[in-house]
Amino acid sequence: MASKALVLGTSIGLTLTLSGCWLRMPAEEQFKVMHSDSDWHKILSPKAYSVMREQDTEDAFKNVYWDNHAVGEYVCAGCGNELFTSATKYDSKTGWPSFFQPVRKDAVTERIDHSFGIRTEVICSQCGGHLGHVFKDGPKPTGLRYCMNSASLKFMPKNP
Repeated sequence: MASKALVLGTSIGLTLTLSGCWLRMPAEEQFKVMHSDSDWHKILSPKAYSVMREQDTEDAFKNVYWDNHAVGEYVCAGCGNELFTSATKYDSKTGWPSFFQPVRKDAVTERIDHSFGIRTEVICSQCGGHLGHVFKDGPKPTGLRYCMNSASLKFMPKNP
């Protein structure tokens, strides 16, 4: 009887381990700004929703800010968190707005993304919205390229 229980327990444990169930049960991430999925649909444009909540990527060279040269700040389209300034924006020739650093280190959060190999996803630290990815092929002084989706940003021009 004990051996059947041991085999059953081992089988269940092995099944859970192999299926990754224990690894996939972390508590839902908590952010300062949180909304229901229904509310996010109301707050965001359809394109911003697909980018920020479903990790979509907008088309290169067919987005609002890739060629914006105005002076100002870029804030999160979901919560208004200050993310980047025009002073750190540069033309990466990729067709997406690119920056070499965020306005503050804690403005964004980085996490590993396994969707197309291994790369680093960038999300808003306040609402968790997907912004884009960061790559180690940027200009000095950081050597980083924060490649963002325009749909996840809102540009706030600086008053003259």
